Amino acid sequence: MSVQENKVVSLSFELHIDHEEDGRVLVEKASAENPFVFLYGESGLPEKFEELLTGKAQGDAFEFVLESDDAYGDYDEGAIIDLPKDVFKGNEDVLEEGNRVPLTDDQGETVIATILEINENVVVVDLNHPLSGYDLFFTGTVDIIRDATEEEIEHGHVHGEHGHAH
Repeated sequence: MSVQENKVVSLSFELHIDHEEDGRVLVEKASAENPFVFLYGESGLPEKFEELLTGKAQGDAFEFVLESDDAYGDYDEGAIIDLPKDVFKGNEDVLEEGNRVPLTDDQGETVIATILEINENVVVVDLNHPLSGYDLFFTGTVDIIRDATEEEIEHGHVHGEHGHAH
């Protein structure tokens, strides 16, 4: 069995970036005990990530780089915006620099923003993905591959252990 459409895949991996000041930095780690489990095509990671895993078999090791263009794109200074503080009315408890908060854009889509600064009437947020502008260095192992259930395929996510419980 190989990584492909309609498969549930469990991975152990490390994700590193090259940070200007700190050198190579570990950003995320998934282990066999706490794996990254996804329905192929629905990982939530850049499309190229799944493409580079396609055809791998259980037990296969992998190592690849997703260049920023294939990952989360270039960092966009124009994605730093000022929002009126009253946008957060009723949710003032989230107002802390560094917090990542869900917002709704003008098309009704949810976007995650990072709070950069809180002023008297304005909250400065960054709409860039935290990994925008970085090449992503992945090393890992394909731990488990199984057929997705009809329900998982229909719902677009993994159910059961390491997945959605309902």
